[in-house]
Amino acid sequence: MADQAFQVDEQALDEVVTFTSELIRIDTTNRGGGGCQERPAAEYAATKLAEAGLEPTLLERTKGRTNVVARIAGTDPSADAMLVHGHLDVVPAEAADWSVHPFSGEIRDGVVWGRGAVDMKNMDAMILAVVRQWARAGVRPRRDIVVAFTADEEASAEDGSGFLADQHAGLFEGCTEGISESGAFTFHDGHGKQIYPIAAGERGTGWLRLTAHGKAGHGSKVNHANAVTRLAAAVARIGEHEWPVRLTPTVAAALTELAALYGIDAGVDSPDFSADDLLTKLGPAAALVAPTVRNSANPTMLSAGYKINVIPGEATAHIDGRYLPGGEDEFRETLDRLTGPDVEWEFEHREVALQAPVDSPTFARMRSAVEEYAPEGHVVPYCMSGGTDAKQFSRLGITGYGFAPLKLPEGFDYQALFHGVDERVPVEALHFGVRVLDRFLRSA
Repeated sequence: MADQAFQVDEQALDEVVTFTSELIRIDTTNRGGGGCQERPAAEYAATKLAEAGLEPTLLERTKGRTNVVARIAGTDPSADAMLVHGHLDVVPAEAADWSVHPFSGEIRDGVVWGRGAVDMKNMDAMILAVVRQWARAGVRPRRDIVVAFTADEEASAEDGSGFLADQHAGLFEGCTEGISESGAFTFHDGHGKQIYPIAAGERGTGWLRLTAHGKAGHGSKVNHANAVTRLAAAVARIGEHEWPVRLTPTVAAALTELAALYGIDAGVDSPDFSADDLLTKLGPAAALVAPTVRNSANPTMLSAGYKINVIPGEATAHIDGRYLPGGEDEFRETLDRLTGPDVEWEFEHREVALQAPVDSPTFARMRSAVEEYAPEGHVVPYCMSGGTDAKQFSRLGITGYGFAPLKLPEGFDYQALFHGVDERVPVEALHFGVRVLDRFLRSA
């Protein structure tokens, strides 16, 4: 068990803010298709780990796409190890759209601004601050902790966690569980309740390329084999499709706990259960669950033709598809039907859906750590609508949870800032995160 008297020191609280700001200043924009350079951020993280007495390993599949892995030895050699991971790359940001420069790392009025402030250089900084605090205090966790900072999470992960899982599995020997982004943040319901969702699942990723073939010809002539028309019809069918409700154990647990919080009988096992009716009753808190009661497929890109008076022989579209654990077969069958005979589809990128137990000792310890520092909060499980590097690490048999704790003020729309404009994180949220992360990892 963790030493209840142990307290995070002031240096750790200062460092988490400094590290978040300095990591933001290192531009690791990942536009997909290569070109990102995570190496400066990886070297930064490796230096901070080495200063704490660790021996970080830097690994690349592609030059400049650098990953960092280090192991902290626990006190119980018989215990399973835990993976704590964060990615170093960020999505693009248009400086003209922002109130501050997105790579300034500016600290203003108790808030750290910049791309990566919540996704996820804040968590990277928390990990570094906790590890360095332990080194100063001579603290060792019960189980081995493997720390990994990865490249390429914001694209295919082929240069990051996928590469590590496939080519360097030995570095993660003994790891059975892992934690990373998108969990244990404050969700204010607008009625005085503070909810802390901890992720215990992710929908699978199915990024699709649709291709319609037709007969090329002059734009002035009748053409019943128009590739653009065929593609547009398929895209419209996909965009308008109403996917049926499919409750996974994680989502059912989320609905049950949220309903209990509001004195509602969730009735998820009732033959008359209506997910949409329950979500309506949950009010704003439904936003935590609504994206994950169904599969989804959203058209995002279209491409066809090269001149207005030429009917092209081919047209393409891209679809962001997501499917629940156990839902991939239904997803495939539905896409076959919706695209029809004139449009082909294929996975441009595919990753598995994940599910983690919500009745595990690890989940209980995460819940306890949050409640210790936010006793007014209500911890609930939830499933992420998107995905993380946990998908790739699952190839090694590692069960993944989303646990990057942040205590946020009311009106701070955390989820909207993921990939959004004016991404930022309060200093006090970072302090909370360091304390909770430290508490959990020492008890894990």
